[in-house]
Amino acid sequence: MADLEALLADFTAECADLDRLIADLDPTGWERDTPAVGWTIAHQIAHLNWTDRVAAIAATDPVEFDELVQAALPKALTFVDEAAEEGAKTPAPQLLADWRRDRAALVNALRTVAAGTKLPWFGPPMSPASMVTARLMETWAHGQDVADTLGVTREPTARLRHIAHIGVRTRNFAYVTHGKTAPAEEFRIELNAPDGSLWTWGPEDAAQRITGPAWDFCQLVTQRRHLDDLALEVRGAEALEWLGLAQAFAGPPGTGRAAGQFA
Repeated sequence: MADLEALLADFTAECADLDRLIADLDPTGWERDTPAVGWTIAHQIAHLNWTDRVAAIAATDPVEFDELVQAALPKALTFVDEAAEEGAKTPAPQLLADWRRDRAALVNALRTVAAGTKLPWFGPPMSPASMVTARLMETWAHGQDVADTLGVTREPTARLRHIAHIGVRTRNFAYVTHGKTAPAEEFRIELNAPDGSLWTWGPEDAAQRITGPAWDFCQLVTQRRHLDDLALEVRGAEALEWLGLAQAFAGPPGTGRAAGQFA
């Protein structure tokens, strides 16, 4: 069983790392364009803030959350961007304060959820552990956009394991979003962790294999780097196809990043 307190601590640490990148930005810094087309740094933080706030509602008030879902249904493909656009209009100091308040509220809300409870979401219901892991993944991924915008190189941490795990678990989902059928065979994934240890998924004798640095795999499954720019070794046509589809996040397929974009 997942250790919720440990996951909440990792989420809090991931948020703090991103917070340090933006805490001292002046208003023009918040308006800088990020690699996500049409999104400034303000859009990135507004998106995280909105999703953290809505996740807290899912954990504390299912009726209110259902109302949010019903309101979003007519604009299923646009409501995320619309929320980011609206939130980005908030003055930077207030937006930062809102994000700090709402991510803390989410942590507190998840602590109160009864064991065994599944939280409603825009996709399948999630356990509190799955919810906070998803929030950590998104914080790291959008934090990468901010880091790229500011020219900052972030130090890889053991928290990458959570992101890699989501990337592996969402393999079949990635095929579905592209209208494809996932292979029946499991793949072998072997990733070099920041501390030099090895993280593994799948059977040791699998024909389809992916090996390389955990940071690179996480960049790929969150679509923050193109495969051509990563040190991942791929064996097998099916494994290669998957890496062209992979996405650890919910929703329709993303556009990803172009090869050589960050050279």
